Amino acid sequence: QVQLVESGGGLVQPGGSLRISCVGSGLRFSRYAMRWYRQAPGKERELVASISSGGDITNYADSMKGRFTISRDDAKNTVYLQMNSLKPEDTAVYYCNAHQSLLYDVDYWGQGTQVTVSP
Repeated sequence: QVQLVESGGGLVQPGGSLRISCVGSGLRFSRYAMRWYRQAPGKERELVASISSGGDITNYADSMKGRFTISRDDAKNTVYLQMNSLKPEDTAVYYCNAHQSLLYDVDYWGQGTQVTVSP
């Protein structure tokens, strides 16, 4: 059974930093591209950042460039999202996604971790 478990969310002040993590089990973690999505109340889920299965390619949504950093440690089956210079509009539930595209797409999701940016 595949599981992705996020952790590290919480309340942080504007301008602060937070690192969230996602640990995978039940899958060959290193073979999956890993992504972070977020969903704010009343809004659609949006892609925040992605990292390739080899860890050599990363991509970010424009509003996160220069502030967020995605990384992975395949020895620990873990993907991280370092978030700096946080803004109130970064408040959302952040979801971890494992993605593999072979003959068809395979996607696994975590349950999400809440990040709240507020004074």
